[in-house]
Amino acid sequence: MYSFDYHRPDSVEAARSLFAGAEDPMYLSGGMTLIPSMKQRLAAPSDLIDLSGLQALQGIEHVESQGGTSIRVGALTRHNDVAANGLVLNQLPVLAQVVSSIGDNQVRNRGTVGGSIANSDPAADLPAALLGLQAVINTQDRQIPADDFFHDLFETALAADDILVSVDFAVPLRATYQKFRNPASGYAVVGVLIAEYATGFRVGVTGAGPCAFRACTLEDALNQSFSPKALNDVEVPDAGFNSDLHASAEYRAHLVKVLAKRAVSDLSQHR
Repeated sequence: MYSFDYHRPDSVEAARSLFAGAEDPMYLSGGMTLIPSMKQRLAAPSDLIDLSGLQALQGIEHVESQGGTSIRVGALTRHNDVAANGLVLNQLPVLAQVVSSIGDNQVRNRGTVGGSIANSDPAADLPAALLGLQAVINTQDRQIPADDFFHDLFETALAADDILVSVDFAVPLRATYQKFRNPASGYAVVGVLIAEYATGFRVGVTGAGPCAFRACTLEDALNQSFSPKALNDVEVPDAGFNSDLHASAEYRAHLVKVLAKRAVSDLSQHR
């Protein structure tokens, strides 16, 4: 690990000011990805700006908007805190389901919602939830719909100095998450979240490609007929999908369909 200057600001404004005045700064939230990267000398910031002391970026609350009811989760809220939160368990249990499947308990104790989202790791679970639950990502001065947020491998719509403040998850009529876990790390080889809204079904997929995406062909089929059989003839192309020692691109495409069918079967039992 290279040397760096450490800062722990007490406000978003102070954090952004530190960022603007540093040579090559990086924000730190839970540190689940950044610290290992620094240890391996894959990242070498001149200044590390620790956001963990910003209380305004923590917590969970109910919010109303023109689009309906949403649950707002502060960006620095840790995964285990989300999983145990009464409001989430009562109104958005699928989010508790998703975060409970992240990594292991040590990761869930330290990892934050904002850190996971901002990293856009192709095997992260939360990006599928953002897309499936028509989330809105709130920064210090703008809102970004989840559909516009994930661009590519480790690449999002965030600018370098943006601070992710919170995420608004729209409460669905029903939703579930199905995941094929990496047996060692617990990360998603493929994960599929299906949510139903008054406007139709949304399908968020993670693990299969360079970043999370919506499976629009699956959505169209389910909006025509909500049953596992409705997906039989839907093709999931594997072009551009990830291929590694855990699964080939072809197998990941197969998993997307299998997990989507499992999610439909699960939702069919919980009307």
